Amino acid sequence: CAGGTGAFIDQMATLLGISADELDELSLRANKVYPIASRCGVFAKSDIQPLLNQGARREDIAASIFQAVVDQTVSGLAQGRTIEGKVLFLGGPLFFLKGLKKAFVNTLGLDSEHAVFPDEAPVFVAYGCSLYAANSEDTLTADEIISKIDSAKISDTIVTGEPLFRSQAEYDEFIARHKKFDLGYADIRKYKGDAYLGIDAGSTTTKLVLITDDGRILYHHYSSNQGQPLDKISEQLKIIYKNLTPDIKIKGSAVTGYGEDLIKSGLMIDHGIVETVAHFKAAAYFCPDVDFIIDIGGQDIKCFKIKNKSIDSIMLNEACSSGCGSFIQTFAMALGYDISEFSQLGLFAENPVDLGSRCTVFMNSSVKQAQKDGATVEDISAGLSSSIIKNAIYKVIRANSPDELGKNIVVQGGTFLNDAVLRSFEKEMGRNVIRPAISGLMGAFGCALYAKERSDGSSTLISEQELENFTYTSRSAQCGGCTANCQLNIISFGKGRRFISGNRCEKGGGQAKKNNIPNLYEYKYNSIISLDKSNQPKRPRAKVGLPLALSFYEQMPFWNTLFQELGFETVFSDESSRQMYYLGQHTIPSDTVCYPAKLTHGHIENLLDKGVDFIFYPCMSYNVDEGQSDNHFNCPVVAYYPELLLANNPRLNSKNFIHPYLDLNNKKNVIRVLSDSLKRYNIKGKIPDAVHMAYQAVKTYRHDVAVKAAEIIRQARAEKRKIIVLAGRPYHIDKEINHGIQKLITSLGMAVVTEDSIAMLARTPELKVLNQWTYHARLYRAANFVASQPDMQLIQLVSFGCGIDAVTADEVRSILESRGKLYTQLKIDEINNLGAARIRLRSLVAAMEQK
Repeated sequence: CAGGTGAFIDQMATLLGISADELDELSLRANKVYPIASRCGVFAKSDIQPLLNQGARREDIAASIFQAVVDQTVSGLAQGRTIEGKVLFLGGPLFFLKGLKKAFVNTLGLDSEHAVFPDEAPVFVAYGCSLYAANSEDTLTADEIISKIDSAKISDTIVTGEPLFRSQAEYDEFIARHKKFDLGYADIRKYKGDAYLGIDAGSTTTKLVLITDDGRILYHHYSSNQGQPLDKISEQLKIIYKNLTPDIKIKGSAVTGYGEDLIKSGLMIDHGIVETVAHFKAAAYFCPDVDFIIDIGGQDIKCFKIKNKSIDSIMLNEACSSGCGSFIQTFAMALGYDISEFSQLGLFAENPVDLGSRCTVFMNSSVKQAQKDGATVEDISAGLSSSIIKNAIYKVIRANSPDELGKNIVVQGGTFLNDAVLRSFEKEMGRNVIRPAISGLMGAFGCALYAKERSDGSSTLISEQELENFTYTSRSAQCGGCTANCQLNIISFGKGRRFISGNRCEKGGGQAKKNNIPNLYEYKYNSIISLDKSNQPKRPRAKVGLPLALSFYEQMPFWNTLFQELGFETVFSDESSRQMYYLGQHTIPSDTVCYPAKLTHGHIENLLDKGVDFIFYPCMSYNVDEGQSDNHFNCPVVAYYPELLLANNPRLNSKNFIHPYLDLNNKKNVIRVLSDSLKRYNIKGKIPDAVHMAYQAVKTYRHDVAVKAAEIIRQARAEKRKIIVLAGRPYHIDKEINHGIQKLITSLGMAVVTEDSIAMLARTPELKVLNQWTYHARLYRAANFVASQPDMQLIQLVSFGCGIDAVTADEVRSILESRGKLYTQLKIDEINNLGAARIRLRSLVAAMEQK
């Protein structure tokens, strides 16, 4: 993987439309740092694009990119080993980029004596090779070396597929067939009548369409936003106003996409609509009987199944945007081609390379290997087009056959303007599909149609005069409205108008708070973190540290009660935060483990810093047996993470870290293990009663949660609200882990309950998999209950890196969709930008309204 290397920095500079040197200069003027994933360029793009679309300062983004590289090195490469002493920094990036040097030195806390940046850093390895060669007895002339390189054998093991087109005639027929689906055009200088503006402020591109009353195009625009969507769209509006005659009146406007809120606020657009609605409207215009829509954009893949002329189900790519438009754009640029030129190269390639459908970073290795094996650029171009389609069909849609998608399939999005991608889709599906000629403009066209439908005869759109004087300023701030401490971007447009992003609720956005919409996540979280505030013994025998991490978010009532009954003062670690993660980052041995597990390292450090006498963290192969399942295991990470913590934190030892193996289903086992683990405190006789009280505390807590859930459901129904079961793991109530997704849901007017609060209300449905995990068993029962409730939908929260959740996704989808419900999955990690999550949630709301 090339994540976090110089190639990654080059990719990020290209994304911002600047050179690496300019990126470096920008970083030195930064005021703040955003969390950005550096494990691969695709994830980083997914994090950076929303920031750009929300108006974040480019200086801050530049510094964030360098900090991401540092984080990747510390957590991913050091793998839990402490970086200390004299540190030698080598390679081109660390020699030429001052901002990167600064980020490393600050993060590692090094002074000038311990941070060594040699003048030979860019060529240090080559220098070492030459020193080694000085002792070699072999001698070669320059001509002999060149000859060896020229005669290097090329491999013949490359796997190839069939050509996309076997002749020019076949290609001409393909083009003629797709030209049938086009719109009429009208001359903006001669047209008289009403017009409607649609804007799609996408992740990487900007699209505008101005249409007539009868759907003809007066003006259209499609280009890269170069990280400045507001500037690009205002430029295009100026061009439109310049060409408008007095006989044309813009009677309505609408915007969609990642930059929707910013553009709507800045340019006073009439309507903001979710992307799914915009794309469905456009597709239905060309094919009223459409069964299936697939849209491949720059950062995401959206697929909609249509039933009874409304959206029946939505499928979107998960956290990774591999296989989207930016995927092929990255390779085109890396090979020195413009995207359109690169796409054309593969149309008549005789031996398209089979590159599979892996992620961009791994695919990068496959492409380089194919080049070494003699593949041409034409073969690679055709192979990449096929890879995009395989990723969409088999990893997003997960189709078993073309019949699952229906007979009338509409493809759209800028990526399908690529004839090689479109042809690959038709060949893989074994049938012809509809690609409108304005494929890349469908979101904008759908917005224009929506604006026409909703027009009241006038528009709030910024006027030509206002546009001439239009300016804006950007600044960063931290919201202090609650403990979430959201990082805000504040864009000021003058005359008191402003746009705030980065907030998870109305308070951070400077808006009046809506009705107090019930939210079980908040109730559970506050119940857990307040447990250590009462019933502490007056004369404690010792201080026991309990980390607010993983299974403790469910079992804390048990352990807190047990130790207080035994006369110990219970000390919880502080609430999770990004700083908590950094506190333990140097002890994390694997960058692929889930973020909740990574955070645990910080909680252990925090408890050690609090001076507790010991930390108690048991290993538990089994979770609580709740019945109706084949077994009741904990996931391996939850079960045995104490062993990993002990092995990777030099501050832990057998005295200050007690981690016995026990089974909460066996009361006698718990009493025996605790008696042995705590024998130095001479409390063996007190343990049975304390254990009994601990079981009672858990029972009371679960009863309270169920009662609160019933209360929330009653209130929501009385207020005619939809109810979302936000299903995940106990630790997903942690604000640093869920990033306030529950607040996003309530801001959309829906109540929130959890899977454990309603799971007991249904039986386990018939499953295709072994039901052996307690958390999974709850999820299946909760999905079964939701499927029976007309006013409920389920959203599954999955922490990135959770292997066993790969099993649950298909099962939960099957349970819900078999009874007409929608399945929505949100993958979360350490990145807290919720732009993509917001789009998914609004798409869910739109689909719910249509059902």
